[in-house]
Amino acid sequence: MITFLLEVATPEKLVVRNDATEAQIPGSEGMLGIMPGHAPLISEIEAGELTYTMDGKRHVLAIAKGWVEVTGNKVRVLVDSCEAPDQIDMARAETALKRANERLLSPKQDLDLARALNAAKRAQARLAVARDK
Repeated sequence: MITFLLEVATPEKLVVRNDATEAQIPGSEGMLGIMPGHAPLISEIEAGELTYTMDGKRHVLAIAKGWVEVTGNKVRVLVDSCEAPDQIDMARAETALKRANERLLSPKQDLDLARALNAAKRAQARLAVARDK
């Protein structure tokens, strides 16, 4: 089976370094589907669900914003944070989503809209990944 090397890292640690047969990454303009032999690419990525297939098994991670680089047979994903389903505190994620939605529904004059939207996306991704266990 043809594979590519997938690396997912945060500033603190290397989270994944495995051969994968496919990956779906939330790009800033929509989902990026990556297969072996993909054309070279550098793209900004958004908070969301990153999925990949390794040894015929699907894996999912909740990621924050960052960058993806595809070169040759290697895919590097560099993100602010990354969590596997068993690392996510559902109650904390639900509280974060509620807080982000409240900020968006009742904006104050000094609201950083991009930050509030990103917080909501991050919390939604964390909840979706945690429910995918």
